[in-house]
This record gives sequence, C-alpha cells and structure tokens, in this order.
Amino acid sequence: MPLRRKRPRRTNRGPSGFRLFGMPEQPGPDLRNRIRLLLVALLITTNLTGTLIVAALLAFVLPGPNLLTEDYAVLWYTVVPVFVALATGIGFSWCTTIAERALRWLREDRIPTHAEGSAALALPLRLTLIQASLWACAVIAFGVVMLVVDPTAVPKLVLTVAFAGIVVGAFNYLLTELALRPISARVLDTDTRPRHRSLTGLTGRATLAWVLGSAIPVAGLMLVALFGLRNPITTGQLIDSILSLGGITLVVGGLLTQVDTRRSVDPVHSVIDAMSHLTHGDDDPPRVTVYDGSELGELQSGFNRMADGLAERNRIRELFGRHVGREVAAEALRDDPELGGTERVVAVLFIDLVGSTGIAATRPPHEVVELLNRFFEVVVDEVDRHRGIVNKFVGDEVMAVYGAPLSITDPAGQALATARTIDRRLRTDVPDCTAGIGVAYGVVVAGYLGARERFEYTVIGDPVNEAARLCELAKTRPGRLLVSDKALAAAADETETRYWVPGETVTLRGRVAPTRLIEPASG
Repeated sequence: MPLRRKRPRRTNRGPSGFRLFGMPEQPGPDLRNRIRLLLVALLITTNLTGTLIVAALLAFVLPGPNLLTEDYAVLWYTVVPVFVALATGIGFSWCTTIAERALRWLREDRIPTHAEGSAALALPLRLTLIQASLWACAVIAFGVVMLVVDPTAVPKLVLTVAFAGIVVGAFNYLLTELALRPISARVLDTDTRPRHRSLTGLTGRATLAWVLGSAIPVAGLMLVALFGLRNPITTGQLIDSILSLGGITLVVGGLLTQVDTRRSVDPVHSVIDAMSHLTHGDDDPPRVTVYDGSELGELQSGFNRMADGLAERNRIRELFGRHVGREVAAEALRDDPELGGTERVVAVLFIDLVGSTGIAATRPPHEVVELLNRFFEVVVDEVDRHRGIVNKFVGDEVMAVYGAPLSITDPAGQALATARTIDRRLRTDVPDCTAGIGVAYGVVVAGYLGARERFEYTVIGDPVNEAARLCELAKTRPGRLLVSDKALAAAADETETRYWVPGETVTLRGRVAPTRLIEPASG
C-alpha cells in the first residue's frame, strides 16, 4: 500500500536542522539509502573518536606506565587489530541487520504498523546498545591480555577503554537520534498512539548531558588523584593530566552542548515558526512536522491539534456566516443567542422571480439551478454592498433586512438603492429572468425564533408582510419595483428619493391599512 502522509508546510531545512539528514517527504527507498549512509558514517566517526580518546588518556591523562611503548607491542600490534577487525565486522553486520528489519516498511514505501513504528523509534537505543556491548567486550578482552602482559597496568587500560566506550555510546545515541528524525517524523505522523519514551524524554536527555559534561570529567579527575596515591606523580605529570583531561572535556562538552541544544531547540523553533504563520492570519493553517519522541514531540503534536481545531473553527465560522449572514454569525459568536427578540426599526426587501414555475417546467434542472445561482449572486452582491443582510432564501425568493442585527445609517435609503441596482443589474447580467421587488419600512421584532435545539435569526412584523405583498404586486407591474410611502419618507438620502415617484393607494392582500405605492421614476 502506498505511503500516505499529511503534507504539512515545512521550512527549507530538514527536521534535524540540516537537509543533509533528509526530509520526511522523500520517497521511502531514497530516504532509506540516505539513512544507511549516515549511520555508517556516524558509526565510523564515533568509534574513531573513541580510539583517539583512548590514545589521549593513555598518553597524557592517567598517570602510570606508558602503555604506548614497545613493551606492550603484543597488545597494539596483535590483540587490538584482531579485535578491531572482528568488532567492525560484527558491529556493521549486526547494526545493518537491526536497521534493515526496523526500516523494512520504508524500503517498501508503506505506512508502518504500530510495532514497526516502535522498532523504528527504538533504533537509536538499539544501535547504541550494540556499540556499548562491543566496547564492553573490548574492556574484557584488553583487560585479560593485560593481566598476562602487565597486571599493574590493568586498571589504567580498563578504565580508559571504559571511559571512551561511554563517550562513544552517548554520542552515538545523540547523533543517531538526530539523523533518524525524518524516520521519526514519518512514524509519528502516521501513528499517534502513546509510546514509552523514558530514555528519550527531557529528563533522560538532561541526565545524559550531566553524565558526559560533568560526571565523567569529575570522575576522571578523581581517578587521576587515586592513581597519584598509588603511584606518586610529579607536578609536571599532574599538570599534563589536568590540561589533557580539561581539553578533552572542553571539546567533548562543546560538541555535546551543540548536539543536545539542537535536539531540544529545533522542535521549539518549529512550533515558534508555525505560531508566527498562525498569528499572521495565514489562510492555510500551518502544521509542524512531529519528529521528536520526547515531551517536545507532544508539544509539536499539541500544536497541530490546536491548529486543526482552529482551522475547523474557522471553517465552521465561514460556513455559519454563509448560511445565516456574516453579521448574524458575528453577533451569535460574540453573544450567547437566546430565543426571543427586541423591537427594531428596519427596512425589509423582498425579491421574487417572475414565472419561476414555467421556467422549472420548460428547462432542464441543471439550467434552472444555474439561472437561480446567477440571480442570487446579483441579489447577494447588492445587498452586501448596501450593508444589508440576506435573511432568507425561500425557493426563488429572497428576503433582505437593513438595520438589524447591526444598526446602519439610513436603512430605508439603502434598501431603495438596493432595489434599483438589483433591477438594473438583472436586466443586463441575467436578462433571461425578471423579478418583482418590494420594499417596506417600520418597526419589527428582530431576534431568534424556533426551539432551543434549532433556531434562526429573523424579523417579524407588519413591514415584513407589507414588503412581501408589494413584491407580489410588483410582479404584475411594468416597472417591477414597488416600495411603501413610509420607506420613501424615511429615506435620508435626498439623491435617492429623486428616483422615486408616488403612485396610487391600494390595500394589499391580507392587510387592513391602505398603502401608498411608490414606483421608480420613468427614465
């Protein structure tokens, strides 16, 4: 099965901070080959560093017999080469087998199972244990040989090799975990179940840093003192030991600090960068590549969950605004809506297609839908432009309100201007349909109507009924526009009132009070 992954927005660097270590979105086989080469390079580098540390400790740090002389040629020319050759062959074979098994899913370019993901995340620890076991074998082998050659030199050789083995194991773990971050990113991106992470946690990292940066150097100084009690040393030897051990500590401690800081800071920076995108209001919610197996990885995952929640919230807000109107949605989100309403003075506009039944009967359904969408697009655009809200779509009829829920200046004038511009645009943009438009003005009750489980924002009152009847009557008039005299009288924009002229007085269907009709001026 192809490997399916999310595609979070990433920076130009890899999860480890360097593109050298690869990117999670690389093809599986390519990433696997890159990881294999990196692991080989790390194994060679760390073990070579351990060898140099052994040489430095034996030559300059620990007092006692000089083990680098010809007196110990059997150790350096026979035992050490044979052991190194065996350990190299066994180590590479062992590490390669473990890595191949743990990353088989990567070679097959598929999603790992939970067990395979756990094995991949545990790979740094398993490789480190292999290195530690080989160095432990070196301690035993060299100690046994030295018992035969020079028993007095056994403590110095054993402690030196053990010290170097600890340093090699620690650095091997740190660098391997850093190199395998693209693998961790894939695993953690596809499997979010909790995992045991005691060693890779921040506490374990701090303990490891303390051991390498403080405990081992201090132990080295203590060993120098102990060797000095058994074999008196000169001031020059003591100075050489302290300077050599201090130099090794500074170099090793500096590298350790750099690696450990990068392991801890990179995940935090990834979250900071993503937060920066989020706070700047990017439309595409940022996602952090989760590649850390410690509490910092939980921080990365937590940010992604938060970003997903915000994206879902924004999507719901957008859909909510499209369904009920952005002003109504904003008010509902700002205040807890309750059933009931308040009296408001508003203008109400109704618009209804003429001959919609005939259109539906003579045209294919997809053409009817296309026509209605073009019609509604013009209506919604003009209502929004004149600061009204579309309150209802009822079939091919639209009801718009001006002055609720948000108060606006001159709601009547805005409604009259909307009616004119809609009529003009329909004649040019949607010439294959005509519509009647009615506008009324007055006091309504605006609020939420329905049940507690399902309600909607609407306005109820005589102006609503009057606007609906005016719309119905307008469909039979040549001008297709009718407004009430109250709406014209309430319009504050004198320029707008010039476009309208009084007409006859009629009693609209279902109403008792007569209405003075206002029609658009000819020309």
